[in-house]
Amino acid sequence: MQAQLVSSTLDEETARAEVYGLLAALYYAAPTAELHENMRLAATEAPAAGAVLESSWGELVAAARGKSLAEIGQEYDALFGGVGKPDVYLFGSHYLSGFLNEKPLAALRTDIAALGLARDDAMPETEDHVAYLCEVMRYLIAGDDVAVANLTRQREFFAQHVQPWFPLMCEALMQHPKARFYSTLAAFTQAFISVESQGFDMLA
Repeated sequence: MQAQLVSSTLDEETARAEVYGLLAALYYAAPTAELHENMRLAATEAPAAGAVLESSWGELVAAARGKSLAEIGQEYDALFGGVGKPDVYLFGSHYLSGFLNEKPLAALRTDIAALGLARDDAMPETEDHVAYLCEVMRYLIAGDDVAVANLTRQREFFAQHVQPWFPLMCEALMQHPKARFYSTLAAFTQAFISVESQGFDMLA
């Protein structure tokens, strides 16, 4: 997955899409050397929504500067990798039903198909992985097909598949003793999702 660091000079919609792209990249795998370096060099002003995200974004940039690429990679593996049960799950079905591959995943697949999207066969994770959902949101914001990429579809998908469990995952990460870099990522994610929720509520 590719991600560019967001710039405060971008328009709000582009900035939102790039935040989702960045989250997708960071949750899907440990950062590449290029992404880590870009984060270390990033400006600390908030990428979107002004001061609401200023503090958590600054802390995330500081965490990237304070941890080596190897340290972040080791933390990713400790939290999300290994054989068997991970320390922290990145799959929505776990938070929504207590089990993987349950009804929430089936409902998600139906909604993704209705959007005309499909999981890449090269991706081993199921569609309820946090990174996949961030990629769907990015597409619904920045995609070219206005019949799909519009605020109505964004709000519906967010309410059904993002808002119900992203905060639970973030809390699990922020409370985990092994989480350092990923605790700050979770705090930024939680702040961003809160801003998104408020924005969609204003459209209702």
